[in-house]
Amino acid sequence: MRKSAISLAAFSALVMITLPVWGQTNPTSTGSTSDRSTQLRVLPSAGTLQDEGYLLGAGDVIQVDIFDVPEYSGAYTIQADGNLNLPLVGLINVQGLTLPQASSALSQALAPIVRRPIVTINLTTPRATKVSITGAITRPGVYTLEAFTSLTTALQQAGGVTPSADLNQIQVRRPESRFDGGEQVVALNLQDLLQQGNLDQDLILRDGDQVFIPTAQQLDLNDSQVLSNATFAPDRTQPLRIAVVGEVNRPGPYTLTDKGTTGTAPRVTNAIQEAGGITQQANVREIQVRRLNPNGAALTIAVNFWELLQGGDLNQDLPLQDGDTIVIPTATALAPEEITRLSASSFSPNEITINVVGEVVNPGSIQVPPNTPLNQAILAAGGLNNRASTGSVQLLRLNPEGTVYQQAIDFDLSAGLSPRDNPALRPNDTIVVGRKGIVQFGDAIETALGSFLSPFAGISSFVRLFGF
Repeated sequence: MRKSAISLAAFSALVMITLPVWGQTNPTSTGSTSDRSTQLRVLPSAGTLQDEGYLLGAGDVIQVDIFDVPEYSGAYTIQADGNLNLPLVGLINVQGLTLPQASSALSQALAPIVRRPIVTINLTTPRATKVSITGAITRPGVYTLEAFTSLTTALQQAGGVTPSADLNQIQVRRPESRFDGGEQVVALNLQDLLQQGNLDQDLILRDGDQVFIPTAQQLDLNDSQVLSNATFAPDRTQPLRIAVVGEVNRPGPYTLTDKGTTGTAPRVTNAIQEAGGITQQANVREIQVRRLNPNGAALTIAVNFWELLQGGDLNQDLPLQDGDTIVIPTATALAPEEITRLSASSFSPNEITINVVGEVVNPGSIQVPPNTPLNQAILAAGGLNNRASTGSVQLLRLNPEGTVYQQAIDFDLSAGLSPRDNPALRPNDTIVVGRKGIVQFGDAIETALGSFLSPFAGISSFVRLFGF
């Protein structure tokens, strides 16, 4: 039942007396509004989030229903200053209130006019959600999202997290209602979502949320592989600027792209292949990926490609991040079987250059596949001519430390691959096929060997040194 009507002026004066003014200090309260605004509650996980519900703000459209008072009911849009403009009642500030809190505020405002008002408020059209995303994200900044957007969807719109992101400790700072006057910090673990399917970690974001993705202090190679296939992984269509240095054939800076063929982010093997493959002196057990994180700290990631070759550990083939530098160190000693295995790997060159000089049909430098046997290389040079002596085939190899390895081989086309009778060749090996009788090559050897023998005073001295 309605009370008797009162004048608008009298009602306005009554409202000013009975309604609290938001933002003013309550004389009976124990702390000021500024004290309440600094309250911070740190929550360990999404499961402990004390969700008060949706907080109203400018742009929300709500349906206000007042029981038995249809003329005051209807749809209202919250104005830019957070106020609702109701007939007779005037402006009611609902910014930062939950729906039950707003219902209570409207009931209090209607009490002078309506006896025991029963107010129900429903959210009809939610406003856009504005959040900030910072830290290990491809494109940090402020984003305007559709209402009720999940965390993983927001990360996708921000270009995806970087490969060095620590998904175990993502933080979301969320403001509480105006009555509580503080904020909550929620810790989320997206690795738990990726590995266990825990959807509780995929938090629905609210307007005003602040998302921070920390950078991992130590990178787990298995976690990196899982992240590379996630929906919120970095944008694979963007080119990566990286550098490859050390024991590769073409060290330097490179730009890698997915090119839409593999569907995965560029990895260490892709970078090494782009740099011409590893050399025969590469230490693939101690490859380093040096990464500069968004916070300016340097991170060094150890990669062991020998485990990739021997045991098929694909976790060693690390997905790359823009700005990475790959360092391939020099091996102090390599066993012959290691060299053979590395030469046949996908990140070694497709061809190597060797020299065949002396009594062959086409002497000079030729390109052959890695691990080509000596017999096959001689055939690739046209085979022996009629002056060749099969008993004087020599293999010369310049070692990394500057020494020269020499091996005399009895040429036999029927010999299988073996270190003694038919060894596998390495880059820049030289095969010398002698002539029947006196073996003197002079200018022929000098022309063919070229830069391979540059550490020596002259080709003639080198030939005399080995008795040619």
